[in-house]
Amino acid sequence: MNWTLPKNREPRGNPMVAAILTWLLPGAGHLYLGLPVVGLLGFLVVQGVYFLGLQLSGGMLFEYLEPDLRGPGSSLLSPEIGNLGALIYHIKQYGYGPGWPRPWPPMMELGAWLTAASGMLNICLMVRAHGDARSPKEGSSELPGLARLVLLAWALPGLGHWLQGRKARALVWFGLLVGMLVLGSALAEGSNLSRERHFFYWAGQFLSGLPNLGLQLVFGSARVTAEQAYADAGLDLGCLAGLLNVLAMIDVYTHGETRALERDSAAATGNAGAAGNAASASSTGATHSSSGGA
Repeated sequence: MNWTLPKNREPRGNPMVAAILTWLLPGAGHLYLGLPVVGLLGFLVVQGVYFLGLQLSGGMLFEYLEPDLRGPGSSLLSPEIGNLGALIYHIKQYGYGPGWPRPWPPMMELGAWLTAASGMLNICLMVRAHGDARSPKEGSSELPGLARLVLLAWALPGLGHWLQGRKARALVWFGLLVGMLVLGSALAEGSNLSRERHFFYWAGQFLSGLPNLGLQLVFGSARVTAEQAYADAGLDLGCLAGLLNVLAMIDVYTHGETRALERDSAAATGNAGAAGNAASASSTGATHSSSGGA
């Protein structure tokens, strides 16, 4: 006998389709899944953050790049790639500027940070769309909640592990990654925290979340007035801290996914067992009724 999922345990849709649609346009994946409220909220938050960043920076982000680094693939290594639709609009509307130097807007650095944050927020919305697609049409699942843990794991290294109850691992991740970022910033005397000076290294450091923003606020736009003997080592350490945090985020996701799927499987098995017992009881009752009538 072939066993199939009960109707109320069937998934909402194709997870990859939902994630890709969200990458192209925040909220589109949830519209595909029949969750318009979640889609609309996601669109407003993710795109609102990006376009606020555009306004504050005047769209001049990619004018940070030296002329020899400006090419079709240069934006692929920026955090904004997580929000592909907005990034394409950004490049088409503003490009690399008029070709001559212009003064930066007063809130340029904050604007550049916000457009990067929009990319990370949309990646988390993609995780949410992927989880919602795998969730049953009726009932509940822990899969959509993994997006919140991934977001918190980015915002503060180790926080996602802590909320999962893996506190020792959380402290190790926090100490290692934040320690590397702080040490790297000290060695580079804060010069590593400038997106204007180190566009691609900054993208790696950004992946360490709010500690990166906090250090930017502390150091400000550090000026280089003398030779920095350990600047390159500082750049490498800071960038490596952010890249390692991606592994930490993946660890949070996979651990949570395993637990969520185990519970979903138990719930589906329980529902199938309950349905089987009800059918058996109904059949037994019908048999007794038939025998009594005879």
